[in-house]
Amino acid sequence: MNLLSTLVDKGLRRELPTREEALAVLATSDDELLDVVAAAGRVRRHWFGRRVKLNYLVNLKSGLCPEDCSYCSQRLGSKAGILKYTWLKPDEASEAAAAGLAGGAKRVCLVASGRGSTDRDVDRVSETIKAIKEQNEGVEVCACLGLLSDGQAERLREAGADAYNHNLNTSESTYADITTTHTYADRVDTVQKAHAAGLSACSGLIAGMGESDEDLVDVVYSLRELDPDSVPVNFLIPFEGTPLAKEWHLTPQRCLRILAMVRFVCPDVEVRIAGGREVHLRSMQPLALNLANSIFLGDYLTSEGQAGKADLEMIADAGFEVEGAGEVTLPEHRATAGGGCGSHESAGCGSHESAGCGSHKSGGCGSHAGGGVCGAAATAAPAAEPRTDLVAVRRRGAGTDLAPNA
Repeated sequence: MNLLSTLVDKGLRRELPTREEALAVLATSDDELLDVVAAAGRVRRHWFGRRVKLNYLVNLKSGLCPEDCSYCSQRLGSKAGILKYTWLKPDEASEAAAAGLAGGAKRVCLVASGRGSTDRDVDRVSETIKAIKEQNEGVEVCACLGLLSDGQAERLREAGADAYNHNLNTSESTYADITTTHTYADRVDTVQKAHAAGLSACSGLIAGMGESDEDLVDVVYSLRELDPDSVPVNFLIPFEGTPLAKEWHLTPQRCLRILAMVRFVCPDVEVRIAGGREVHLRSMQPLALNLANSIFLGDYLTSEGQAGKADLEMIADAGFEVEGAGEVTLPEHRATAGGGCGSHESAGCGSHESAGCGSHKSGGCGSHAGGGVCGAAATAAPAAEPRTDLVAVRRRGAGTDLAPNA
């Protein structure tokens, strides 16, 4: 049985691939890429059909962050020309959310820059959650407010939050290379706090920061072990004015391999194409829908995204359908086991007995197929051609007087 047949079989059984198999996916050639996409697509369709869940970001507080995350346009010392504003009022945030919901989104992600929220900030966000839920029946709300202190996750859950996002971003061994003001362990602790409070955990990665294939596999296996219900895969947007502005390591083909690897390792979770898809996947975005079952609609936190109308047309043209508000995203075995919008059943992706296993969104708080398995290179991929023309700062929506892109 060749590599891809093995991976499909394991994915349908929710069985963890070996590290060598995951690395082999990243090492496949361009000639084998469509075979890789087709194989991972079988796993995606088995658990999620042809549905695509739409999510919408609302940046509650932009810029002015005291943390030094190298990838982030809102970081301490960032010279990126992004929007900077303090907390939106609950009615302002609710109005911004309504635009995304009108465009077909079923989840609103409320994001605020900073290390973490004070208790007063949690009160403010709780009021925003209540306002959104009162005006939009059935909407899911995910909060992304940085590191959680004791009791804060429980308060957000009581206010009506369904989920909490906090990305691991990269492997534990390289984490200190991108951030020094908090630790990898801090991030793990926050995801665990969200789990413990009964929130649906959302945690993902950022690809394209110069990491090795081993780093990518490490972080995805760590995510499987943490068992989030959704895994956003971000592709670095190299903003001018940030330390990683010159990091252009991604091609559309590499992005597809990364998404396929994530799908094989975490077959039954919501895999979301998050920040950077327009910059790095470009015209290959529709092909990526065969791997991921979730995307963000419209603009991101600090950068512009594809027009919301174009997102909807892309989904339809690729033969997929927007997931309805009344549809359950997760497979039954996860959705019925309790815990926010999904579950943490012992045999699911990231099951704790299975021995192993956001959105960056431009600066937010990602062998051969026909034969044997071979290891992937330990060094970062050669730099791709920079596409700085595709990096556009968001100038509309939340924090402005202009209509949002949804």
